[in-house]
Amino acid sequence: MKIISIQNNLGIPKYKQIVVSVEKAISEGKLSKDERLPSINKVCLEFALSRDTVLLAYDELKKRGIIYAILGKGYYVKSLEITMKHRVFLLFDELNIFKEDLYNSILKHLGADIQVDIFFHHFNGAMFQKLIQESNGNYTRYIIMPTNLKEAVAMIKTLPVNEVFILDQTNIDLKSYPAVYQNFIKDMYDALTKAKVKLNNYKKLILIFPGFREPLGMKEGFLCFCQDFDFEYEIITEFNNREINNKEVYIIPNDRDLVSVIEKSKLQNLKLGTDFGIISYNDTPLKKVVENGITTISTKFEIMGEIIAKMILEGKKEQIENECSLILRNSL
Repeated sequence: MKIISIQNNLGIPKYKQIVVSVEKAISEGKLSKDERLPSINKVCLEFALSRDTVLLAYDELKKRGIIYAILGKGYYVKSLEITMKHRVFLLFDELNIFKEDLYNSILKHLGADIQVDIFFHHFNGAMFQKLIQESNGNYTRYIIMPTNLKEAVAMIKTLPVNEVFILDQTNIDLKSYPAVYQNFIKDMYDALTKAKVKLNNYKKLILIFPGFREPLGMKEGFLCFCQDFDFEYEIITEFNNREINNKEVYIIPNDRDLVSVIEKSKLQNLKLGTDFGIISYNDTPLKKVVENGITTISTKFEIMGEIIAKMILEGKKEQIENECSLILRNSL
C-alpha cells in the first residue's frame, strides 16, 4: 500500500508533500495508531530525495504530535488527530491567580486547533533544564518564562531558534528572541513617580524583596526612584513580624508578605492609608475590596496572553513591552 506520493513541478516543497501524504494516509485509514511509517532510507531511494528533506518532514509531524520515533527502529503513528496546526510547549515559573489568567488568555486566543502542554519549573534550575531537554524536538513552538535562572539562557539556546518565544521576563542575552515582557525597572519607577504626590506624605519607603522569585528590575527601579527623588528607603528580604513605624510605605511584590504586613498593622492598631501605606504588585479582585482597597502596580496578563498567541498564529517575531499601570486605592 503506497503511503507517500511525490510529484515534481507541483510548486509545493517535497518535504511538505511528505507531510501531506502522511496526513492523508491517516485520514483515509491507510495508517493506524502505532503503525510504522516508511523508513527514511526507503523514501530517499524511492523518490531520489536527500535525508534532510525526509527528516524535515518527519520532524514536523513529530513536533505536531502526529508521529513518534523509536531509536534504531523508525517512526510510528502517535495520533490520528491531524488538524493541529501547532503543538505548543508552555513553560511557566509557577501557577498563581495572575498566571492562571495569562494561561487562560493564551488558550483562548490560540484556539481549539492548537495543543498546549503546560509545565512548571518552580524557579528550579535543574527542573528547568530537564523540562527543556525532554521537550526539545517534540513541539512546533516553545513559550518560556526564564525568570532569573542562571541556566535559562544556555538551555533556551539548545532549542530551535525560530520556534522560541519569551514570556514575562527577558534580558540582554535573549534579545534575539521574540518576546512579550514586562519592563520591571521602568514599571516600578513610573508607578512610584505617578504616586509621588501621595508618597510625599510619608517618611520612608520600604521594599520587601526576598530576591529569589522576584524580578531584579523591581529592585533597580525602586532604587532609582528613591535616589532621584531623595526618599528615605530600605530594602528588606523578609518582613519577619517587624514593627511598622508611623508614616512608612511598604512596597510588596509577594502576597504572603502583604498578609503579614496587614496582620501586624492590626496588632499595632494602625490605620492603613493614614498611619502607614501599602503598594502591592499584581492586581486581583480581592485587592479591590480588602482593607477598603489596596494600591497596586499591575500589568495586564490577559493582554499579554493575547499578544503572544497572535504572534504565534501570525508568525510575527517582535519584542513587545506589555502595558503596566498604577491602580490607586485607599492603602496609599
